[in-house]
Order: sequence, then structure tokens, then C-alpha cells
Amino acid sequence: MSVGRSLYAATLAGVLALAVSPASSQTLRYANQGELKSLDPYTLNESTTSAHLGHVYEGLVARGKDLKIIPALAESWEIPEPTRWRFHLRKGVKFHNGDPFTADDVVFSAERVRAKGSNFLSRVPADAKVVKIDDYTVDFILTSPNPILTALWATWYIMDKKWAEANDAVAPTPAAATTPSYASLHENGTGPFVIESHQPGVKTVFKPNPDWWRKPEHNLKEIIFTPIANPATRVAALLSGEVDVIEPVPVQDIERVKASPNATVLTGPELRTLFVGMDQARDELLYSNVKGKNPFKDVRVREAVYRAIDVDLIKNRVMRGLSTPSALMVAPEIFPSKDFARPKFDADAAKKLLADAGYADGFEVTMDCPNDRYVNDAAICQAIVGMLARINIKVDLLAQPKAQYFAKVLKPGGYKTSLFMLGWTPDTLDSQNVLHDIMGCRDDPKDPNRGEANLAGYCNKQFDKLADKVLVESDATKRDQLIKQAFEISMKDWAYVPLHQQALAWGVSKKVKLTQGADNMVRLYWATKQEE
Repeated sequence: MSVGRSLYAATLAGVLALAVSPASSQTLRYANQGELKSLDPYTLNESTTSAHLGHVYEGLVARGKDLKIIPALAESWEIPEPTRWRFHLRKGVKFHNGDPFTADDVVFSAERVRAKGSNFLSRVPADAKVVKIDDYTVDFILTSPNPILTALWATWYIMDKKWAEANDAVAPTPAAATTPSYASLHENGTGPFVIESHQPGVKTVFKPNPDWWRKPEHNLKEIIFTPIANPATRVAALLSGEVDVIEPVPVQDIERVKASPNATVLTGPELRTLFVGMDQARDELLYSNVKGKNPFKDVRVREAVYRAIDVDLIKNRVMRGLSTPSALMVAPEIFPSKDFARPKFDADAAKKLLADAGYADGFEVTMDCPNDRYVNDAAICQAIVGMLARINIKVDLLAQPKAQYFAKVLKPGGYKTSLFMLGWTPDTLDSQNVLHDIMGCRDDPKDPNRGEANLAGYCNKQFDKLADKVLVESDATKRDQLIKQAFEISMKDWAYVPLHQQALAWGVSKKVKLTQGADNMVRLYWATKQEE
């Protein structure tokens, strides 16, 4: 056996040793390419992390199997006036430690999610007042109408005020925290599972919550989550039966898994859009050989980067046909893109644009990219590095695990990146989320949550005015026209470079039944496993 094969076998054996433990036939072993670091539900606004924590925490609302908003910790709500929402809370719900769930927890969670260090600032408007009417009634008083207020709340999880105060966990844990907080290592939700043990980045064991207020739809007695970063190891673990569910299945292995006797692949369209961003805010890039100025502030340079990236080549070579190139920053299922055409790949035009901007000889820049978050993410970034090299932009690629990637680019005190790739699924499943969170101007004193995930620092006040109108417009036709106008502005600004929507590919044992949603959140509280 060669050294490479020996090393691979040892790696596989080590990973499987982590996954295998004495358990019943109703143990579901789940492996994802990324890690679960923090259990604090306000640390990282990333769908895989939110899916994990959605097994132990719950929001006032949830998403059903059709992804529509349904009641959860709030059993009902109404809008007595355009700027007031009243929520009637579910009685008899207890946190995992036995504390009763009341309005005090909602008010506390609304403050905590908007506090410094939270990565979910936009969940509750900064200027909203959250008022306890009685123990089981809460009012949200807004400064302007918001017809999609609850659309963001399926991943705004409610925390136990008493527990947080007792354990010095009132403040959210930032993604860049170097010392774990109590909330990052422990949980106390109201959800269908409790966490029996958590080894950050290694293994997390979930057990059913016997006191859950809802009737379970799963038949599991245990969930064991183990991150397996190596794609080949992940597939081997599924095919051998050592794990029951993996996500994602590498595109090159889909047919092999489908042909296996004991596993299959669930595929479908995903709503996430992958895109490239450029720092347009700083006067000088953090990571570049250009001093005293920022090339990306020049719209010609941004257009050159856009035109130099061949999304069809990425689709055919890197994604093996399992991606849909995008003209917009949202999927067509969220906003139809028939009125928009993606500008064509044109390296020669890109070179001329760079020359016109004063960069005929190009420049150097560092690109940040996760290597365990999206399908073929590092390979996509490597392909982009080669494409930009053709127009004399030399890119130093920094591809790293998502925990380190997000800790860097979301670092307190500034967005520490000059060029990056990111993926985004609007939590609202609505365009306004992208217009506000990804493309809105940062540091707006009237709306400090605007641009919360705008790593590029793109800013156009006319664009923001349209986004604000989209938020309050209830007429669907008028609203769509406003969204269209906003995207037209961003395209003229060459604000971002949308790449594609990737296809979902979950590897699943034939003993397991799962519900797959286009938001790519693996919700195991709907999973059933055949008894052996």
C-alpha cells in the first residue's frame, strides 16, 4: 500500500472511530463538511449552523416542510395597527433545564440579538420596541410598517433570560471570539433535542427532548454529528454505512452514490447564490500591493473583474453541470430574472477596462474563500484565481475552514477582506433581505443593521431608498418593480459578481427518510430511520 493510501486509510479510520459508538438502531449519524463550533445561536448567521442549532432552539415562528412560516413558540399573532405586531405565546413550554418560557425571554432575546457581537442584528429592527403585555403576550412596535417581519424569525432562536443571566451569557458571543463563552459551549433551548455532549469541531451528540411541547415526527433516539472535511472520506463513510447522512455529496461522486446498494442522493435546486465581492469602502486595500488607493473603488476595475470570470466554465468544469449561472444576487425562485441578462465573459474587454483605469500591468490582491462551506468552494475560488490572472490581477488565495474564514471577514472593528467569495440564502426567502443585509450601505446611523453582511462595503443611497420602499410596500406588483429598479442600479455599479446557484446533493442511507428544502437546511426532527 502506498504512503498516500495508508494516510487516507488512517484518516478514514480515525473519522469513523469518532462516528461509531454503542447506540440503538435509531441512532442517526450525520456528517457535514463544516464544523459546529459555537452553540450560541447569535454567533454566526450561516444556514448550516442555524440548522444544527434549530434542533435544540426554537423561534417564535418556524418554517414548515414547504418553507412557509408556521407558528412555533408563538401560537398566533395579529397586526392591530400597521406598526404594531402582537404575539400570543405558547403556554406550558419549558426550556431544557425546566425553566418556563415566558414573555420575559422574548424581550430579553430581542435585546440580546441586537447587541454588540451578534451576527443576527437585522432579525429585529434596531428601532423596534419590544413590550411585554403580560406573561404570554408581547408587542413589537415598529417605526414603519414591515409586512415581512416574521419572515426573518425562523432562525431567530429564543433564549432563556434566567439561564443567560445566571451563567454570564447575557452578551452574544462574537464569531471572532478567541475564548469560548458559556453559551458557546452549552445550550438551553426549548427544541426537540438536547445536546448531551459537544466537542467543538469534533463531535456533537443530540438526544430527544422528552418534554418537547410538540408531537415528534422523527423516531430517533440519538443524533451524532461528526464533521468530515475530506470529500472522499465523507463519501466512503456513507457507502460503508458508518454514517447515515452526508452533506454535500461532491458532484463527481453523485452517480457513484446513487449506484450503491445502501445509499442514494437527494438532489434539487437551492436558493443560495454564490458571489464574489470586492472591498469598495477603504481608501487603501488591506491586502494588496497597491498603496495609497483602492483599485476596486473604480467602477471600471469592478467591471473588469466581473467580465473576467467565466461562470459557464465554472459550471461545466468545476460544478460538472450542477449549477445555474446567475445574473442577480438572488435565485429566480425568489425573484424572476427574465428581465436581466448576465453581462458576457470577455477577457479582452476586461483588460482594456483595467488599462483605462490605470492598471494595464494589473495588481496583486488576496482573496478570502471558505474551503468547507459550499459545494467545491475552494475549487471555484482557484478557478477564479486563474481567470483573473489572465487580465494581470495576481491573486493570493487564502482558502480556509469556515470557522476561521468567518472569524476573519466578520472581525470586530471592520470587515477584514479585500476580495472574497460568499454564499447567501435570504432567511426571508425574499429579495429585500439581500437588498438590505448584503447590499445596503454600512454604518447608516438611522439603520445600524443595514449592510450587516455587506463585506464589500458597497454603498448607493438611491439603492437604499428603493430597498426601504420595498420593505414597507404591500402591493406585490409595485414591490416587484421597486426590486427590479434596485437590481438595475446595482448592476450598473458592478456592485458584486453573482456566480451561480448550486444544486443540492445530500447523501442518504436507504434506511433513512428526510425532507429536503431548497434552503439547504438539514432538519433532522423530520427524519425517520428504519429499525434494524
